[in-house]
Amino acid sequence: MNYALIVAGGKGVRMGGELPKQFLPIGGKPVLMHTLEAFRAADPSVALVLVLPRDQQAFWRQLCQQHSFGVPHVVADGGETRFHSVQNGLKHISAPGIVAVHDGVRPFVSAEVITTCLAQAQERGAVVPVVSVHETVRQLLDDGRSITVDRETYRLVQTPQTFDVGLLKAAYNRPYESRFTDDASVVEAMGVEVHLVAGNRENIKITTPFDLTVATALLNANV
Repeated sequence: MNYALIVAGGKGVRMGGELPKQFLPIGGKPVLMHTLEAFRAADPSVALVLVLPRDQQAFWRQLCQQHSFGVPHVVADGGETRFHSVQNGLKHISAPGIVAVHDGVRPFVSAEVITTCLAQAQERGAVVPVVSVHETVRQLLDDGRSITVDRETYRLVQTPQTFDVGLLKAAYNRPYESRFTDDASVVEAMGVEVHLVAGNRENIKITTPFDLTVATALLNANV
């Protein structure tokens, strides 16, 4: 069984408005609806779990009614941090299988990336999609200086970060630590190797007004 745990706990602070970023409209409907539809299109049998702050859930139900949104999903309560949100979402997954954990504000993940992550996690247990770094990268040193580093040794991490359900549940059965910035870091804390697969460059995370402009352009280009 394949699951997708869509984490959408943002409050839109960097977007500069009151409406949480996952609810901002692109192409006439909220970002979050595009994200759920992407997973449904890639795998029609996927079981979707949407993690939202409790105080946003009534508004989400209103949006679903307003847009006649019919993609089946269950809603879990968001937590204090992303770590706690994923913990809460995993409580709604009881059967074995593969679970893809994805940022709700990444609506342009490709079907190929989704299916590749699911298939590779079936074989390897833990995979994350990444893209290469195109810009020159400098590292800040403790003494205030900076140095250029080899960008070929770095990758930008995307979602869906995808795992065997049992493995991810075991990884999240531990107290939160500030070093847990994503699911891969939680799994690696168990000593489990995380494997890399190719992501897609369009799979941007919408967090700023500029990102929203880019997202609108991508949608208009039918990416």
